[in-house]
Order: sequence, then C-alpha cells, then structure tokens
Amino acid sequence: MSETIATKTIQCAGGLPAFLAMPASSDGAGKISAVVLMHERYGLVQHTRDLAARFARDGFVCIAPDFFFKHADQDALHRGDVGYPIKDAEANEHIASAIAELKKLPQVDPARIAIMGVCQTGRHPLVFAAEHPIAAALVWYGAAGDKEWKANAQFPRPLEEVIARVDCPVLGLFGEADHVISLADVRRLRDCLDQHDKTYTIKVYPGAPHGWLNDTMPGRYRRDTAEAAWAFQRAFLNKVLDPRYGKSRRVQVYECEHGATYDFSKNVRLA
Repeated sequence: MSETIATKTIQCAGGLPAFLAMPASSDGAGKISAVVLMHERYGLVQHTRDLAARFARDGFVCIAPDFFFKHADQDALHRGDVGYPIKDAEANEHIASAIAELKKLPQVDPARIAIMGVCQTGRHPLVFAAEHPIAAALVWYGAAGDKEWKANAQFPRPLEEVIARVDCPVLGLFGEADHVISLADVRRLRDCLDQHDKTYTIKVYPGAPHGWLNDTMPGRYRRDTAEAAWAFQRAFLNKVLDPRYGKSRRVQVYECEHGATYDFSKNVRLA
C-alpha cells in the first residue's frame, strides 16, 4: 500500500466527468490493476472520491465517473432529495467511456479492470460484465432487490438473464440489518449464480444496515464492518486480478451470520 497518490478531475468521452486517483509510483513493478467505481444514489460526492483515493493507496488506479452528471439539480441529488433513474444502456455507455480512459494510462493493465457498484448502481457491474469482458464485478448491498429481477424500461434485461451471461468473478457484500435487501434476496442472488455455475463470493455481515460503508452517514456507518469488508474486498481483488489467476475452475463461497430470529420486516431505514 502507498500513502502517496495523485488525483485529478478529467472528462471522458461523451462529456462524462470523472475523478481519477492513482498511486504516485508503481515502484517499477509493471502494469497494475484498475477499478471503475460507481457511486451511490447521491451522485459523485466527496465520499466516493475518498473511496477512489483509498483504492489508489491500496495500489489500484481508480476512476470514479459522475454517472448522474446530466441531472439538472446536483445539489438536491447530493442531499438525497431527488434521484436519477439511470438506465442500463446509459450506465454501460459511461462505464465504457471510463474504461477507455483507464486503457489510455500506461500503468494500467487492460486485462485487470474491475467494476464496483454500490446500492443503486450495484447491478451495473453485472450488466456490463454480461456484455463485455472485465476482470471482476463488485456488488455492495445492491443488485439483489426484487425489482432487479423484472424487465422494464429502466432494466430491459432481468437479472437472471444478465447473470447467465456474466463471465468474471463476482463479489457480493451485504448486511443482515439491510432494510432494502433481505436475506431471502441475497440467497436468490446466490442461487442464481449457482444455477448458472458462476464464480462468486458472497458475504453477509451481522448487524450491518444498508449503507454501512458510507462514513458520511453516522446512523448507517459501521466502522468495524466497513474496515473488515474493505480488507475482504482487497484480498478478493488481489486473488482474482493476479495475472496467474485462471478461469478453469469455479470458486463458489457463501458466508452469512445472522440471528436465529431474523425478521426482515423489523429492519429499518437509518439516517
């Protein structure tokens, strides 16, 4: 890990703004891995920039595009007063633009680019991976909700059809106390990945509510869980992005700790 990083704001194809964070030096170690970081429903806020910088300190190049830059009221969006119902096609277009920028960087290995989605954007790494080769899809408490499995104007391809076409390792991180995604939802995602024989690692953290990674939301943030999950993700990436990692075998891991009297209806939205 390196504490010395470089950051800048860039513009990708299509006018897409993005925050780019990089290790200041790769220490002559050759090309390195990269991550496209998708933000939560609030747009490209400081919290997402902080995560991008953290990826850079961990040794990754990270680009965090503003997927909702077309919204007319950015202040309301950042406060969470309004939303932006991004469609799969638009998200794919922006991800492709971000990956194109990463591939321009001489230190980035184009074969080792992962995509991370959080909450609302959790499905989009999977959707992109269903159509394009990527090294890993990272899902933080998203993608598994009931609405994701149904085709509509926003999501023209139901999640099961998407998963059937994914050809990369998938990491899913969830919380027991999530008020949006139930344990039944997580198991449905797991079962679908199993049915289509995908490589995946899913972990459910005990007592964690929705949004537990976001340290700007004191009611939701769980520092110990966030730190453990970030380290867990880093170990996952170090494994699957290793140039020696092969796809000839399937690795399927499900780990969940929850109360014997778990009741999803008692999970509440926290500030």
